[in-house]
Amino acid sequence: MSTLSWVRGVNATLGWVAPGMIASKMRQAFMTPRELPPREWEMPLLASAERITLRFGLSALRWGQGPTVLLMHGWEGRPTQFASLISALVDSGYTAVAIDGPAHGRSPGREANVMQFARALLEAAAELPPLRAVIGHSMGGASAMLAVQLGLRTETLVTIAAPARILAVLRGFARYVGMPPKARSAFIRQIEQGVGIQASRLDVAHYQLTMPGLIVHAEDDPFVLVGESQLIHDAWFDSRLLRLEQGGHQRVLADPRLIEGVLALLAARAVQARQSA
Repeated sequence: MSTLSWVRGVNATLGWVAPGMIASKMRQAFMTPRELPPREWEMPLLASAERITLRFGLSALRWGQGPTVLLMHGWEGRPTQFASLISALVDSGYTAVAIDGPAHGRSPGREANVMQFARALLEAAAELPPLRAVIGHSMGGASAMLAVQLGLRTETLVTIAAPARILAVLRGFARYVGMPPKARSAFIRQIEQGVGIQASRLDVAHYQLTMPGLIVHAEDDPFVLVGESQLIHDAWFDSRLLRLEQGGHQRVLADPRLIEGVLALLAARAVQARQSA
């Protein structure tokens, strides 16, 4: 029997008689990231980075010189997963700053959530020059959109394989691990108590996104379904939706069309700034 089958069996049984206990265990599992080492192809970029420490011990990597682009990885991700994009940004004359999210890499913490990721972006932005762009992958993209609601200022915004609705993510995890209805409800309540906001409010339909943006999603993404990108696009007037036939959830980060789209967005914004000066 696989570990997942065993977990589902336990949850399905105990979730009826002790929903709060099962919800607590699954909440801890959901909010505690594993530390996954970088791949060999990430090592050259890692070796060339400048390690910096921001407020409250937040760790980040920096490359290049020029206007600043801030990047946030996804759950159990790493800054160097953006290797191809970061190299292109540096070659195009930008400074790339990529954060180790809370409880990831060298940043402090044992548990994390989308709100903590969003606050990390705010803390980083407070110590950096004005941001030309913020780029987020997966939960990093969700946290970037949330951070804008909390006051993050950036000229442009890019989301890659990001969910539009955090409540859908929670429900999907609860079903995946086999929690029965009462345990699912308790799990979501416990998450909301820890985050400090109702999950239903963490929905792009409630957000105000006014800066130019790019939304990138692969149609074969097995973790965040491509339909989420359309929901984000529908809620974001000044956005371009780039749907790729292939790329999954991670490989999309190195797709040349993503890189071209990001650089085109930045170039267009630079032209607008010069025209309005």
